[in-house]
Amino acid sequence: MLRPSLFRSGPALAAGVFALTLGAPTLQAADTIKVGVLHSLSGTMAISETTLKDTMLMLVEEQNRQGGLLGKPLEAVVVDPASDWPLFAERTRELLDKEKVAAIFGCWTSVSRKSVLPVIEELNGVLFYPVQYEGEESSRNVFYTGAAPNQQAIPAVDYLMNEIGVERWVLAGTDYVYPRTTNRILEAYLKSKGVAADDIMINYTPFGHSDWQSIVAEIKRFGSQGKKTAVVSTINGDANVPFYRELGNQGISAEDIPVVAFSVGEEELSGIDTRPLVGHLAAWNYFMSVDNPVNAAFIEQWHGFIKDPKRVTNDPMEAHYIGFNMWVKAVEKAGTTDPDAVIDAMIGVQVPNLTGGISEMLPNHHITKPVLIGEIQSDGQFEVVWQTDALVPGEAWSPYIESNQNIIADWRDPIRCGNYNTLTKTCSGQGL
Repeated sequence: MLRPSLFRSGPALAAGVFALTLGAPTLQAADTIKVGVLHSLSGTMAISETTLKDTMLMLVEEQNRQGGLLGKPLEAVVVDPASDWPLFAERTRELLDKEKVAAIFGCWTSVSRKSVLPVIEELNGVLFYPVQYEGEESSRNVFYTGAAPNQQAIPAVDYLMNEIGVERWVLAGTDYVYPRTTNRILEAYLKSKGVAADDIMINYTPFGHSDWQSIVAEIKRFGSQGKKTAVVSTINGDANVPFYRELGNQGISAEDIPVVAFSVGEEELSGIDTRPLVGHLAAWNYFMSVDNPVNAAFIEQWHGFIKDPKRVTNDPMEAHYIGFNMWVKAVEKAGTTDPDAVIDAMIGVQVPNLTGGISEMLPNHHITKPVLIGEIQSDGQFEVVWQTDALVPGEAWSPYIESNQNIIADWRDPIRCGNYNTLTKTCSGQGL
């Protein structure tokens, strides 16, 4: 139940901030532990991020139903950075400086995370980032619960190469840091596997791109050279809808040129005609269709909270589920919400994921995750066609980037560094 007495008014409301205490008695603000929710509720990324806001409200409600945390109810403070990357930094400062939140759960794109990072580090906040990303980062103040490239992009390429026999590669992405860095890693990886430069096509489009006719025609020509071709897609946000529609318009089926997407899940497929997409693929660490009791209970909880049995679940929701439960466990372990104590307590924390395993927070602030390849079905769900035998530890620094040789991240004593050279014994990133 939403409690009107906890809504902010005046300047705070105008700034896009509101707070909710869910499933707990109404108390004064000083008697609550505030949790920041930093997701776009408007703009091009709202199609993906709004659900993550709802997920966090559900998790806060459930925690309060269980008695809160350290004897206090949790209070969700929701902000809307509106798919505006500099605004993410402003809202973060607002959450930490004015709202005094104990932790922030948010961001989707890497450019939004990069915008937030200096503020989180300056004000010693704690950010849980729930979306697959390009790696090449390990901040003391950030916990990366989405996939690193070795937990999504590399296994997806291996699947296409080994199981489908793909020889030509289209690396198609939105023009920002995550696709560009991921494709830099993938290009190096493909070449290390003997793929010729002429068999790799790379294309970038802006956020919200809608006119795909000429690009899809170019992909079609590239794939008509007698070699099995696939598209590895890092296209983000609502640009995916016209992209897949144009594939269908030009008669490109999954049998002709399969697409494996890293940013298309159940939420992005809901509400659109998926018939032209059947057979195309996505690589994630969770699918709603995973059949086990833990996932069934999560889906039931979600439908009960959202009051809509047709609403889907997806991978970034699971990442928030994991990250939130890890944070709760670390706070209980530390006996305080003090950022320094919680950051140290996070390493080694283990909680169940929704695929039936136990995920662990590693010293590099990434987690262990399974990798799944799913095939799009006509109902907008995914049939799992391949998965790893065991959970895969997230790598902060890809070994396929030459400058990363000898670089590790380890936030334990005595290293305490996110960019540590094991050869020179020096820290060139955030750290000691």
